[in-house]
Amino acid sequence: MKRVIASVLLVASYVFYAAWNPPFVILLWISTMVDWLAAKGIHASSSQRRRRLFVAISLVANLGLLGYFKYGGFIVDNFILLVRSLGLNLSLASPNIILPVGISFYTFQTLSYTLDVYRRDIKPPDSFLDYALYVTFFPQLVAGPIVRAADFLPQCTEAKAFSGRAVGWGLCLMVLGLFEKVALADGILAPIVEAVYDTPAPADFVSAWCGTFAFAGQIFLDFAGYSLCAIGSALALGFVVQDNFRFPYAAVGFSDFWGRWHMSLSSWLRDYLYIPLGGSRRGPFRTVASLMITMLLGGLWHGASWTFVVWGGLHGLYLVVERAIRKVTPWRWEHRSLAQMPVALLTFLLVCVAWVFFRAHSFEQAFDVTAALLGAGPGDVERLLRPESVVLSIAVTFILLCVHWSMRETSFASVMTRVPWWARSLALAALIVGIFGLSGEDRAFIYFQF
Repeated sequence: MKRVIASVLLVASYVFYAAWNPPFVILLWISTMVDWLAAKGIHASSSQRRRRLFVAISLVANLGLLGYFKYGGFIVDNFILLVRSLGLNLSLASPNIILPVGISFYTFQTLSYTLDVYRRDIKPPDSFLDYALYVTFFPQLVAGPIVRAADFLPQCTEAKAFSGRAVGWGLCLMVLGLFEKVALADGILAPIVEAVYDTPAPADFVSAWCGTFAFAGQIFLDFAGYSLCAIGSALALGFVVQDNFRFPYAAVGFSDFWGRWHMSLSSWLRDYLYIPLGGSRRGPFRTVASLMITMLLGGLWHGASWTFVVWGGLHGLYLVVERAIRKVTPWRWEHRSLAQMPVALLTFLLVCVAWVFFRAHSFEQAFDVTAALLGAGPGDVERLLRPESVVLSIAVTFILLCVHWSMRETSFASVMTRVPWWARSLALAALIVGIFGLSGEDRAFIYFQF
C-alpha cells in the first residue's frame, strides 16, 4: 500500500510540474538520477578520492544546470560590459533562456542529499521511488520549503493512515495561506507597491516609505502564504514539512531575523556554505569573510541581477556590524525587555531599506528610492500615493508588526489549540470570505521566479 501511495504522489508531482512546461520535467529526471547515482557511489566507496569525485559530479551537474538556465544571460551580458569597458567592441545576442520554475529550490534540495551522504549523516535509501518522491514532492517543489532528506525519507517508510485531524488542520493552513496571498499580498498591498516601484516618476518621502513598507508586507505574506499552502497540503497527504517562517518582523537583530525568515534556506546556507567556509571557528577575519560570501551568494541565489547581490551584501553587512556591537557591548538586548522593541523596530526599518534593492528594477531606481527614504530625494515632487493608500499601508504594516510581536515567542498551532472551536470556525469563515471578497489581480507567487 505504501508503494502505491508513493507511486501516485510521484506521478501527481510530475503532472503538477509538467502543467507549467512539460519538457522541463526532463531536468527533474536528470537531477534525480545524477544525485541518486552519485550518493550510491559515495556510500559504496571507501576511497576518499572517489567519494570526492562523486560529490564533484553532483556539484557540476546540478550547479551547471542552475548556472545555465538561471545565470546564462546574466553572465553573457556582464561579459559584454566587461569587454566594452576595455575598449573593445563586442556584440553578442543575449541567449533567450526560459527559467524553469523552482530550479533553485530542487537543486539545493538534491545537493543537500548528496552532501549529507558524503558527510555520513544519512545513508542512501533502498527505494528509488522514495528518493524520487523526495525530490519532486509537489506541495513544496516549486517554492520550498527546502526539505532535508533526513526529515522526509523516513516518512516514506511509515504506514499512512487517514487522519481527519491532520486533513482538517492542513486545509485550515491552506486557507490561511491563500488569504495571506490573495487577499492581503495581492488585493491590498501589491497595488501600493506597484504605484511606487512600477512608475518612472520619482518617489517622494512618504510614498517611498509607504511603498517599501507595503513591499515588506507583500513579500512576507506572499511567500509565507505559499509556505503555509505547501505545509498544509503536505500535512493533508500525511507528510510533515518544516515551518519556513517564524514571525520574522519581530526579530531582535539580524541573526534573529535570519533564524525566522525563510528558515529552510538560511539553515541550508549555514550548514552547506557558511560552516564549510570556516564559520566563526577560525578568527574574526575568516568569520567576516564567511558571512559576507554566504550572504552575497544567498542574494545571487534569489536572482540573476546585481541588485540581489547588493541586497545580500547589505544583510551581510548588517550581520557583521551586529557581531561587532555584541563584542563591545556588555549586555544582550534580546534578554532585556526594554531594549527589545526599539531594537526590533530598528531591525525592521533596516530590513525595509534592504528590500528596496530586492524590489527595484535597476540600481538607478534603488538609489532614487533610498535617497527618498533618507529625505534626500528631489524636492517638490508629486506624491505617488493617494491618501487612502498611505493610510492603508501604514495600517497593514502596524497590524503586521503587532501580530508578529505578540506571536514571537509562540507558534500559530499552539495559539489555535487554545481557541474555542466555534471561534476557529468563525475565523476560518471570515478568511474564506476575504479570499473571494478582497482578491485583486491574479499574480504569480513572487518566489516562483527564483
